[in-house]
Amino acid sequence: MADRPLAPAEVEARVAPLAPWRFDDGALRRTYQTDGWRGSMLVANAIAFICEAADHHADLLVTWPKVSVVLSTHSAGGITAKDFEVAELIERQVMWKPPAGSALVGPPKPFVKG
Repeated sequence: MADRPLAPAEVEARVAPLAPWRFDDGALRRTYQTDGWRGSMLVANAIAFICEAADHHADLLVTWPKVSVVLSTHSAGGITAKDFEVAELIERQVMWKPPAGSALVGPPKPFVKG
């Protein structure tokens, strides 16, 4: 069940492959470094779209050179499978790069540094 809080050991096991996401203070957390305000807003809007489409909303802190993301399931009182699914979607979208051999080349100047 998606709304069941996960045990701390399960959270730690599931967050390890998602590094640099981390489990801290009862939530999944990740900070994306950007090239400035434009990059921060592109990242924040991409995350907002994912969260709205999933009906599972992250807390965001948007500043000039970074976007910090905090995920937890408030109604469950902890981390659930929903948080991990949304974190994985966010990571794939924000850190997306064209695969080798793709007709797409990506932006001439990357706006997300990590």
